[in-house]
Amino acid sequence: MAEPINLNKARKAKARRDAKDQAAQNRVTFGQPRPLRDKARKDTARAAKDLDGKKLD
Repeated sequence: MAEPINLNKARKAKARRDAKDQAAQNRVTFGQPRPLRDKARKDTARAAKDLDGKKLD
């Protein structure tokens, strides 16, 4: 026979797991300082512009 579980503990454990997942996602999204984000954005734009300039018609 299966062991009974405490539903309050299960609910709170699920909430903690969800909060950890959300925190990990936020670290990826908002983890870089603004100067690094701006530099990455400029580098991407520069690379796209260079690639467009090298295309043959």
